[in-house]
Amino acid sequence: MKYTQTTLDKLETVVEEAGYVLRYERGTFQSGYCILEERKVVVLNKFLQLEGRINTMLDLIPQLEINTELLSEESKKLYKEVILKITEGNVK
Repeated sequence: MKYTQTTLDKLETVVEEAGYVLRYERGTFQSGYCILEERKVVVLNKFLQLEGRINTMLDLIPQLEINTELLSEESKKLYKEVILKITEGNVK
């Protein structure tokens, strides 16, 4: 996966299409993000650089409850790609 603004935008779209509110704010985040499940809000550390934001989104997306029926075709494809990479990473 390329570390570009376009990649970050696509990852953000997956989260937003799933019904989550995505915010970049300041705070003391151990992992670079915080999930408020009941409110479907995800807060990411606004001081992360592009590569850090993408890596954080890649860590975050598999932890969210995402109904793929809500996603556009492009977002479904990216979501499946992210999940596959995580699954392959755990096998090795």
